[in-house]
Amino acid sequence: MLRLLALALALLVAPAAFAAGDAAAGKKNYDVLCFTCHGSAGKGDGPAGAALTPPPRDFSKGDFKFDADKNGKAGEDADLKLVIKNGGGAYGGNPAMAPWGHLADKDLDDLIAFVRSLKK
Repeated sequence: MLRLLALALALLVAPAAFAAGDAAAGKKNYDVLCFTCHGSAGKGDGPAGAALTPPPRDFSKGDFKFDADKNGKAGEDADLKLVIKNGGGAYGGNPAMAPWGHLADKDLDDLIAFVRSLKK
């Protein structure tokens, strides 16, 4: 009975842990799609980042600007997913942020997990 109660509490407390992406897998797409502007540590200091106005977002701050799903809460995973899929320009950001709508949902979840892992 005690084990069942502990399992039920674990499922209630951490359901998001089961849905979270794999940051290590997300790094692979980040290195191909995001590194050039956002840099290896996500500070917005990639080789092309210096030429962009506004500059690329600094992921190490963990501060995200867009409420892409318009639910009143900016920077949720759903917002990041929409910005990655549709590009920054679709939400008033830099149009140089390309849309990566070809990515599967699992790849998007993994990429978001990696981006979140860059927060210091």
